[in-house]
Amino acid sequence: MLDYIIVGLGLAGVSFCERLEAEGKSFLIISDNSQQASIVAGGLYNPVILKRFTLAWKARSQMDMALPFYAHLEKKLDTRLDYKLPVLRRFASIEEQNTWFEAMDHQDLGYFLSPKILQNQNPRIDAPYGYGVVKYTGRIETRELLKKYHAYLIKNELLVQEKFEYAQLAIAKESVAYKQFEAKQIVFAEGYGLKMNPYFQYLPMNGTKGELLTIKATDLKEAKVIKSSVFIIPLGNDLYRVGATYKWKDKTNTPTTASKNELLEKLDSFLQCDYHVVDHVAGVRPTVVDRRPLVGRHPKIQNMYVLNGFGSRGVLIAPYASQNLFDHIEHGGPLDPEMDSARFTEKYHLG
Repeated sequence: MLDYIIVGLGLAGVSFCERLEAEGKSFLIISDNSQQASIVAGGLYNPVILKRFTLAWKARSQMDMALPFYAHLEKKLDTRLDYKLPVLRRFASIEEQNTWFEAMDHQDLGYFLSPKILQNQNPRIDAPYGYGVVKYTGRIETRELLKKYHAYLIKNELLVQEKFEYAQLAIAKESVAYKQFEAKQIVFAEGYGLKMNPYFQYLPMNGTKGELLTIKATDLKEAKVIKSSVFIIPLGNDLYRVGATYKWKDKTNTPTTASKNELLEKLDSFLQCDYHVVDHVAGVRPTVVDRRPLVGRHPKIQNMYVLNGFGSRGVLIAPYASQNLFDHIEHGGPLDPEMDSARFTEKYHLG
């Protein structure tokens, strides 16, 4: 009898596994790697919504948990994951500069915003109004994290690599059974794959497709993240990640020419050097109608839970949400009401 079966191995699944292992709980992961959002993510941890100069939801609390979490994973997996990089918000006008300074008056937001406008020193970027600097930011190498964590689970015989078959799940009062495995609890951390889950299809997950390019620009020589109409994220070796798009209708993981052209058009509006595209990837982010995660117990099945809906900020949200769910299951602690999936229970019963 295991303590937990976890379905899905993106950032949500990894974060919950880490919490279980830290607390001495037994578990098994079932994943077919069909969801690409965590793998193709830009990986930025940035507490500020730079389009509106506002603080992201629970950003300070999430940052306080996320950075030690990834530092621990670096040691555990013996690989570098956290690249500390300031984010430079390119100003398009004097008015945007003024809005930046107004935003600094908010106590929590001011902690992350530099009070000094940074003048552009890179001749390959058009930025006549300079930059605002966001502090304490960086990039998590999510692809490397998931690859190394996958290998760690395989080595320790904790991963079953297959598509989860819901028809094979048997639910009892105090346990669940899946094929030859039995556990006290089951947690679904499937990302956008939740849309195919018959137990949680009532939840209002929209899913937002995002596409990213990787370019090689030998003359750019930029070591900081630049945020304009798109992000430019330095990866080293003259490689840069450029993104991202937000599409609500297409729910496939297939890159499109239209989104590629959209990204290149925005990039060309301020980048003034030659480059070429070396990679183009896509994934569907698990986004929710009210832009909050989906975390909590199934309304009718007492030993079934969901851990999902992190959208484009999974790097920051995953450790926070996983800790909250674990404390709720094991210690009866309250779930953060803003992400508690019970906020949609009424709709379930009416359906």
